[in-house]
Amino acid sequence: MDIALERIADRARALAETEERLRGLLDAVLAVSGEKELPGVLRRIVSSAMALVDARYGAIGILDDRREVLQDFITLGLTKQEKRRLAGIGKPQGRGLLGHVIRHPEPLRVDDIGAHPESSGFPSGHPPMRTLPGAAIRVQGEVYGDLYLADRRDGRPFDADDQAVVLALAGAAGVAIEKARLLTQIRAGAERFQRLLLPTLPDLAPFTAAAHYRPAEGAKLGGDWYDAVLVPGGACAVVIGDVVGHDMKAAASMAQIRNMLRALLHERRTPPSAVLAQLDRTLEAITDNPVTTVCLALVEPAGRAWEAHWSTAGPRHQRQRGNQHGRQYPVEPALQAVGGLASGFAAPPGRLS
Repeated sequence: MDIALERIADRARALAETEERLRGLLDAVLAVSGEKELPGVLRRIVSSAMALVDARYGAIGILDDRREVLQDFITLGLTKQEKRRLAGIGKPQGRGLLGHVIRHPEPLRVDDIGAHPESSGFPSGHPPMRTLPGAAIRVQGEVYGDLYLADRRDGRPFDADDQAVVLALAGAAGVAIEKARLLTQIRAGAERFQRLLLPTLPDLAPFTAAAHYRPAEGAKLGGDWYDAVLVPGGACAVVIGDVVGHDMKAAASMAQIRNMLRALLHERRTPPSAVLAQLDRTLEAITDNPVTTVCLALVEPAGRAWEAHWSTAGPRHQRQRGNQHGRQYPVEPALQAVGGLASGFAAPPGRLS
């Protein structure tokens, strides 16, 4: 009777441990999937695997395009002292046991690294390691890299359950890596599209102009823009604007509004406030573009000086059409227009930015 109860208790403990490990695996998969940047995904894969099997060390090796050698190698678990000892030693090239997993991308579990026939030893200063499970990470069916762990903290060798957990995480890692890579490609494409929509500043002599584009965090498409053009009469118009939104519609609306404003600047010899009022009426009449905030400055000659008149329009200014400012600058003409994806621009009274 006592033996039967003991067996039941052992099974109950085993089930509890299995449930806890499955819960940990689920948490690890969710954590890895929650990362958006590829470097964060890779580090999260390693840290999650280490936590699941209580490993002292962990690493992920990324293969080059030919899938022959390691292009990158990310490690976790090394102490500061161990890192100092390894300073100056290049990243692993994929020889020895690391190369075995590359050449034979099937699960590997080694209880004694030094005794394995393909072990090539460790470089000088490398911490001793004895046990190792390894698993290939596949992205769209192709081997992307390999996940390695070393030495359980309790000193015992890794068992079959440890290997099964590592394999499951490696499978989820491939999906997370592909997602991060796709997001990276989308952001890069969005940034290229945004750059195509932004103007190339023309020769504004006698003014000097420069523009710098800096993507917003996340590199989303957006409706922010800048512009600077010469207008009849020797004046220079400078614009900074923002169309509400961070999507394709905002970007397309931005390009449309920018071109409308350029046309109005060449057509109308009126103060900036009147130009913006006409732009507002035009947009209301023929488009359904989102709300837009604009600051328009007109710098024009006034004898030996230069006069700057500017106006702002948009929701922050309650759609004011007569919000006019001006100042005279008795200096040589030198104007710098700096633009980029800076959400929501509003010029302080009496200053150009």
